[in-house]
Amino acid sequence: MDVGGAASPPGRHVRVEAPARLHFGFVDMDGGLGRRFGSLGMAIDELAVRVAIEPAATLIVDGGGERAADFAHTCCAAWKVAPAFRLTIDDTIPAHCGLGSGTQLALAIGAAIAGFAHRPIDAREIAGLLERGARSGVGIGAFEQGGFIVDGGNRVDAPQPPPTISRLPFPTAWRIVMILDPLAGGLHGSAEIDAFRRLPPFSAALAGELSRLVLMRILPSLAEHDLDGFGDGLGELQARIGDHFAPVQGGRFTSPRVARALDGLQRLGARALGQSSWGPTGFAIAADTQQAEQWARRMAPECDDRLQWRIITGRNRGASVVVDERPGVLATSTARAAGTGAASSGAILVPGNLPGR
Repeated sequence: MDVGGAASPPGRHVRVEAPARLHFGFVDMDGGLGRRFGSLGMAIDELAVRVAIEPAATLIVDGGGERAADFAHTCCAAWKVAPAFRLTIDDTIPAHCGLGSGTQLALAIGAAIAGFAHRPIDAREIAGLLERGARSGVGIGAFEQGGFIVDGGNRVDAPQPPPTISRLPFPTAWRIVMILDPLAGGLHGSAEIDAFRRLPPFSAALAGELSRLVLMRILPSLAEHDLDGFGDGLGELQARIGDHFAPVQGGRFTSPRVARALDGLQRLGARALGQSSWGPTGFAIAADTQQAEQWARRMAPECDDRLQWRIITGRNRGASVVVDERPGVLATSTARAAGTGAASSGAILVPGNLPGR
């Protein structure tokens, strides 16, 4: 692998690809049963963070800004890894769009450094170290396994990254019409924290209704590839969650332009639609490529021409981590993924990875 046109020095080289995700909403923000939040979402293809590490005399970070450098320094300090490598951020996920850019960048960098240092790759450990997964575990599940993820929320008495409690493959025929608004941005950082403080109370009754919706409609319909049932359940959950967040995000959807596009898609028959996380990205799930293309061709000319339309697929595999031992350097330990054995060169797959979509 060449970086900046120079020949790569001998030693351990690592490449990581971490997928973007859609976040469909929270289930229980009441916390009365000892756990809070709980969320559902899915990994998607086409958008991903891609990073690479190669040996160097000192730490060099190309791309990713201060945040990438901070993640690298934190991992090195915690794991007592000598910062003697070049970290290159080749691709990123659009930031503040509801696609999990920060979490996937953190997990990708942590996994790359762990692989470089002959450490086990444990996504939950990395998330805790880099302060990701404070509310949702969907990004961690997407990194570990891909597919459609439901997490069990954070323990109120001992916050830690939420566990994945359900993972189902996303139907390979289904397609996602994704609508991005480059003129808007979702809440993040201190504004996001403040928004959570200002939200109205989330009742136990509402949490019960949403939990039932997930368990008895969304998940069974997904398992049976029943898009109508899945869409009705997901659409209702999105509406309930969107209305709850409306006081702090300006309505059910963050972007009025995306909202109008979703209204149009609903008139065309889309039922599984909504906003990912804080937005502004919107989505609608179609039965196949033909239906997705028809919807996009029909609606895009009628909507604000600054919106960006993409047709993407779900991703039923997690992140890929490839460790390459260069000639002349003997690996001192076997690279491992989240505690499972893996060869010291070639692809390291975290638990639950599947060979294809």
